[in-house]
Amino acid sequence: MIRTITIGSCISVQGVFERQQANGNIVVRVGSKTYEGKPVLLT
Repeated sequence: MIRTITIGSCISVQGVFERQQANGNIVVRVGSKTYEGKPVLLT
């Protein structure tokens, strides 16, 4: 499943969902790298 996250105030990353952290952040994978950030909610 593809998910979008925000890192900092203006950087967005879109990648394959890996896991959800206890603090509410999610981890996505882009190639061989993983990124953690706040999920972007669609309204």
